[in-house]
Amino acid sequence: MLAGVAPTRVPIDDPADPRVAAYAGLTDAQLRAAVETPDPAAPGDLGSFIVEGHLALDALLASPYPVRSLLVSESQVDRVVPAVARLGEEVPLFVATQAVVEATVGFRLHRGVVACASRVAPVDAAGLVGSALRLLVIEGVNDHENLGGLFRNAAAFGVDAVLLDPSTADPLYRRSVRVSLGHVLRVPFARLEPWPAALGLLQTAGIATVALTPDPAATPIADLAAELAARDRPTPLALIVGAEGPGLTAATRQASADRVRIPMAAGVDSLNVATAAAVALHALQPPPT
Repeated sequence: MLAGVAPTRVPIDDPADPRVAAYAGLTDAQLRAAVETPDPAAPGDLGSFIVEGHLALDALLASPYPVRSLLVSESQVDRVVPAVARLGEEVPLFVATQAVVEATVGFRLHRGVVACASRVAPVDAAGLVGSALRLLVIEGVNDHENLGGLFRNAAAFGVDAVLLDPSTADPLYRRSVRVSLGHVLRVPFARLEPWPAALGLLQTAGIATVALTPDPAATPIADLAAELAARDRPTPLALIVGAEGPGLTAATRQASADRVRIPMAAGVDSLNVATAAAVALHALQPPPT
């Protein structure tokens, strides 16, 4: 398909149609694990993932992730076709009634738009560190909505890349992509291993590692922000956040060069991890250039 040429619409009238098997049971974790894993019969296949909604689709179409297909309700086709046409390659555009779309995916899909994309080779963490001024490092976050919120915050506050410990959930899980408004597909990310010893990679590169913790003995974040603002040049910094509840592990706090806290009212010891990260990233933004 040439750029600017409308894609061919493929009508679907049966949720069990094998052509839309990639979209079956999107809320079934076991089924998704089976469907989205690499195909051993396809050399080089790294697996797939699903995006949901117009904002996430726009981000996907502008990303390096190859689009495999789309499933769109009849009411949303005219809105989707121009963007898909700009891909400049043939991508199946499956079209169905809203009822068939929802029966296929397994839930009430208000947005009426889902797409399947191929995963790409993981990025090496070392390649993201060299020129970074702000990094967000995430440990043990397994709530996909919190993870998506963290990526949305990273994009909002100019974070150059996100680094994930081995136990953090998959950022490309559908709910994470949706909550991030597609920013998971825009902000580079990589796994940082071995954990937490690999934090030494950042420190060797001259990046200050700062653990966010509710520990009352930690430095108030405004104090660190003032110290950074007084320096002659911007300081590369990695903000490290942990899962809601347990927070950062003791080993990670010990491996970090600094520990900061967000002062709060009496009786409140912490915030949702995405909210806390937003407050901290805003406070620690590098000065405008």
